Amino acid sequence: MESSTEKEGNSRVPLSDVVADCVKRWFKDTLKEAKQGDINMQVLVGQMYCSGYGVPRDAQKGRIWLTKASRSRSSVWKVGDKRPGYNASDSDSDELQDDS
Repeated sequence: MESSTEKEGNSRVPLSDVVADCVKRWFKDTLKEAKQGDINMQVLVGQMYCSGYGVPRDAQKGRIWLTKASRSRSSVWKVGDKRPGYNASDSDSDELQDDS
């Protein structure tokens, strides 16, 4: 019995293409929510622009989004250069060295 992939001539999509598509869709969804005023999504859009994650890298656009978010949350600047998804509430973890 043939699988659907075998019937289609084994037309598998490379994982890197699947991931790239998911990241682009994540950016689009995040941008939509950021435009609606979600501060967390504004920070994420800024991080995504600054790092080129899901969108061409554009530090100026990243700073614009981070500035917008910083009007409500000053801690935004602590995470502006962090990887996308690093939350402003996580910023203290960098400041704490191994206290245990």
